[in-house]
Amino acid sequence: MPEEYPLEQTWKLYEKLPPELKEAIFSESTAEDIWNICTGNEVAGDKISEIARYTGWVLLGLLPPDELQVTLEKELNLESEIAKKIAREINRYIFFPVKASLEELYKIEITPAGPRTAPPTEAKPTPKPKEKISKEEKPSVTDIYREAVE
Repeated sequence: MPEEYPLEQTWKLYEKLPPELKEAIFSESTAEDIWNICTGNEVAGDKISEIARYTGWVLLGLLPPDELQVTLEKELNLESEIAKKIAREINRYIFFPVKASLEELYKIEITPAGPRTAPPTEAKPTPKPKEKISKEEKPSVTDIYREAVE
């Protein structure tokens, strides 16, 4: 079970957050998105507030985004498929708009699909061997479909 955090500690964390994340935590649209996601996946009303709490923990930096699905399964006894759908939709509608701030907070890269990904490695282009440019060679056979050049 994720550890419970004292109110004073969460307020201190909240005060240090970027404005974008502060707005997302108390935003009416965030609450509405959570409600729509939960009702769309037929989650009971008492579990909606718990899902909102765990979503807030992600926005506060207390629960990594890639652990949200597992937390929903274990703490709320949701089926794996439903928890996966809910976590994916929360990632898409709530976390993705504040992606840059969350990446800075967790020092990870967030993708629309939700799982943590490693940063892409830079591929160095391989130099092509130099080819000699030759003059255009004229075909030895006459092309009957080609017009004469004047």
